[in-house]
Amino acid sequence: MPNLPDVVLWSIPAFVLLTVIEMISVRLHPDEDAAGYAAKDAATSVGMGLGSLVFDFFWKIPIVALYTAVYAVTPLRVPVLWWTIPLMLLAQDFFYYWSHRGHHVIRLLWACHVVHHSSRKFNLTTALRQPWTSLTSWPFYLPLVAAGVHPAALAFCSSVNLVYQFWIHTERIDRMPRWYEFVFNTPSHHRVHHASQGGYLDRNFGGILIVWDRLFGSFAPETERPVYGLTKNIATYNPLRVATHEYVAIARDLRVARSWRERAGRVFRGPGWQPAPAVGTPVGASVEEAGAA
Repeated sequence: MPNLPDVVLWSIPAFVLLTVIEMISVRLHPDEDAAGYAAKDAATSVGMGLGSLVFDFFWKIPIVALYTAVYAVTPLRVPVLWWTIPLMLLAQDFFYYWSHRGHHVIRLLWACHVVHHSSRKFNLTTALRQPWTSLTSWPFYLPLVAAGVHPAALAFCSSVNLVYQFWIHTERIDRMPRWYEFVFNTPSHHRVHHASQGGYLDRNFGGILIVWDRLFGSFAPETERPVYGLTKNIATYNPLRVATHEYVAIARDLRVARSWRERAGRVFRGPGWQPAPAVGTPVGASVEEAGAA
């Protein structure tokens, strides 16, 4: 297959330049209602991004091996041509939508993705706040490889998707033209995705296109100023804790779980899932209170 460029590597100078421009813009034209920048938060986001590059190198070894094995046995082949690349980008974005949605509704996957949502700021450095345990997305793209998409072509499409999403992590752009807002993911749509208000939770999962959210009922427009972060924020800038805090919370919940059904729920149900209270347990009682009753 033809050599495809390393889109992320070529984009690094643009990432740096745009971040500097945004920082200067925030300093020269501050918005009192915007989340803005904080030095420790930005440093944590950059540190998480650099760490993800290191860890991703190791995670990709078994994933590439698996994809290569599946590609070797499938009789299908999708050639890399000028007209097939847009189709592969479209397909990758479709499966990205479901991967992203799955990482919000399955707690074990959320434990990985929560890193990206852990900042209470929303700026271009937030785009760099990436997980260190990104071994959870590969199953969603297996159908593409089985359909004959070369693993290298899939990696290229994923990189294009990732690079596109960098610029939508900003409060300095209000709205794009209406036609663009209808079809593509934009800063306005992605601000909703990073918000912690109830009406904004688990909305706007699209990568490049927002039409998937419109089609599958997960779209929400930006109607009020978002409050960024988690429903239960973490008070730390320690990269290790940022990367692992939800795994620690899962382990803690498993330790006090009362049944295998509850253990499964703590891992595979939604992040906010709670087991039904035991018969005779007052509503709102904790697990410890229920166990002592």
